[in-house]
Amino acid sequence: MNKKILTIQDISCVGQCSITVALPIISAAGIETAILPSAVLSTHTAGPFGHFTFRDLTEDLPKINKHWNDINIKFDAIYTGYIGSKLQIDYILDIISTTLKDGAPLIVDPAMGDNGRLYTGFDEDFVSYMAKLCAKADVILPNLTEAAYLLKEECILANYDKEYIEGLVRRLAGLGAKVVILTGVGFKENELGVCIYDSKEDKTSYYLHNKISQSFHGTGDVFSSSFVGAVLNGFDYYKAAQIAADFTRQSIALTIEDKAEHWYGVEFESALPKYMQMLGK
Repeated sequence: MNKKILTIQDISCVGQCSITVALPIISAAGIETAILPSAVLSTHTAGPFGHFTFRDLTEDLPKINKHWNDINIKFDAIYTGYIGSKLQIDYILDIISTTLKDGAPLIVDPAMGDNGRLYTGFDEDFVSYMAKLCAKADVILPNLTEAAYLLKEECILANYDKEYIEGLVRRLAGLGAKVVILTGVGFKENELGVCIYDSKEDKTSYYLHNKISQSFHGTGDVFSSSFVGAVLNGFDYYKAAQIAADFTRQSIALTIEDKAEHWYGVEFESALPKYMQMLGK
């Protein structure tokens, strides 16, 4: 029987992020992908897009959940990304409790900040609500900025060592998640990758590769979505993180040649055949 996942995040109609990334990537992994949009934006909020439109769908979330409950909709996994408000997190916790099958994984990307700052519209109170969601998760995928905010610690983005990173992931697991995938980790100037921590085994692993100096919007969504697709194809968390990191890196490399025209996201579509090959499709 085919697996069915629900992803909860916004729709940015143009800009290659959130649901417009998650839906095609997870579908390419052979997983039926249901969506629950938290908001609809004309474009994403970064760069020179400017005066984007925004429609908040908070009030729709409990109504959709009620309909699903009425017709007994259940999911084999739930994956959350960008969430627009504290109230949405409360509604999402209700949705998880009623639609996620027993024993099925909850994977949370606590998308709320980067480069040492929270995204526009988020504050410390929102962070506390996100920590509540992370506490329910089987896997969380924060970057270094999000990790620091979740723990209410100073944000350290460079000149750290393995002792610091391994303490960080253990403290994150202390919030409640079973597995922590910490992104944006590197111990050398030309190095970037992920730290994978399994709290059950108290085991920390790394997957690091040569850093591409240029950055693009939406790479975190590409990583998280391809990680989810790999997990639901039976790969363990380390291998899934490796596949996601390689796919994200290849997507960036393919975009660099076209950066003048493609500044707003990454051309992950061109890398999808390679991703499917990694999954054995």
